[in-house]
Amino acid sequence: MAKAPANNDPALSEQDQDFALRSLQESFEQNKRYDASKEEMLRFYEQMLLIRRFEERAGQLYGLGLIGGFCHLYIGQEAVAIGLQSALDNDTDSVITGYRDHGHMLAYGIDPKIIMAELTGRQAGISKGKGGSMHMFSTEHKFYGGHGIVGAQVALGGGLALAHQYNDDGGLCLAYFGDGAANQGQVYETMNMASLWKLPIVFVVENNQYAMGTAVKRSSAETEFYRRGTAFRIPGMNVNGMDVLEVRAAAETAFAHVREGNGPVLMECSTYRYRGHSMSDPAKYRTREEVQDYREHRDPIEGLKKTLIEQGSNEDDLKAIDKEIRARVSEAADFAENSPEPEPAELYTDVLVEEY
Repeated sequence: MAKAPANNDPALSEQDQDFALRSLQESFEQNKRYDASKEEMLRFYEQMLLIRRFEERAGQLYGLGLIGGFCHLYIGQEAVAIGLQSALDNDTDSVITGYRDHGHMLAYGIDPKIIMAELTGRQAGISKGKGGSMHMFSTEHKFYGGHGIVGAQVALGGGLALAHQYNDDGGLCLAYFGDGAANQGQVYETMNMASLWKLPIVFVVENNQYAMGTAVKRSSAETEFYRRGTAFRIPGMNVNGMDVLEVRAAAETAFAHVREGNGPVLMECSTYRYRGHSMSDPAKYRTREEVQDYREHRDPIEGLKKTLIEQGSNEDDLKAIDKEIRARVSEAADFAENSPEPEPAELYTDVLVEEY
């Protein structure tokens, strides 16, 4: 396949630059469905179901007072993390996201026990109980947060991408942010530099339709977020974030483009969160009918389940997977509840400056 012209080369004609911007979406439009094997689809189904059941249990533990602070659930958005992260090279690529981060960690295949322990502030947690729900972190897995400042992770993602380029390690950075963060200035400063320097980064807008309690159409003049990179000559992709196979197909196209040295891609995954912005949000800004419509007609897990059954999977086998996952999540919750809290001395570890 011929390499597309660099999309920020001043020597290119405007026609060639416009072609470079359009060609990625057109290429994706020609093959929007990832040709997954039955084994892959079963794995995607199991992974999405794990996130769903884990988050449901996290909501219960929050209600019991076992999870403190804020807690932002990922229920409804499972196809985005699974579709994208299943296409990563886990040896080289890095990931960074905002504070709705539990699902992204589970998408890595990290043990639910240590994620639940982190949520409940226990020593056994992946950040020793000090990150909690909003600030999970694992350098071992090249997962750099979990960030509470809206949009801040995008600029940090630019730095991660620059490190990949500088070290020439072949990796890319997957930087997630939401439709609310999409209006932050630092997002566009990062896009500008990323395009100028052809950084290996995929900007992913998880458009779940509401920035906290504000609908997209009330907060954003341009509601088609994948078009927002045009000013910086960054090609955009419009993806159905409720279809894990379409998300995976988009990942294949975007990651290949970036790895070929063509610079960044901006991907919008249109998705939906079934719960409030956080556990303290009653979500009265939308109707029950709207939420129910997504659950009944666009749910990513039920959609893949339907495809699996159409291709010959036994419904009883799928129920058995659900039963097994519920048991794993219960085991993770029990592990977290029975794990000790950090010793007070833990406050003085992992700090920037040590007192001598």
